[in-house]
Amino acid sequence: MHPIVHAEIRSSDPDATRAFFGDLFGWTYPTEGAYPGYTFVDTGVPDALYTAISPLQDDGDLVTFFVGVEDMEAAVAKAVVLGGKVVQEPTEVPGVAFALIADPLGHIVGLAQQLG
Repeated sequence: MHPIVHAEIRSSDPDATRAFFGDLFGWTYPTEGAYPGYTFVDTGVPDALYTAISPLQDDGDLVTFFVGVEDMEAAVAKAVVLGGKVVQEPTEVPGVAFALIADPLGHIVGLAQQLG
């Protein structure tokens, strides 16, 4: 099973992005993540999908979702075998490893693995 576990907006101006969606939807940003400038979103809905707004971590703005995987290296390798490409190499922050891959048509999807 590979559920969607996280959604993320990576922005060249995360403060402006937070302000826009906060004003539009009433979102608040109570928790900062391990990456500088990275904040989790409180949508006001209990048990909603984990969502965050982040500064850029590569070349451009991006809106994506992350799929939970049990073995990051195996999932990335299989994506490449199937004709995809690695957009962001696997990275670890406390408690989680993440990466970005693209399918053969260029659609970018994140992968997330909980670390013990």
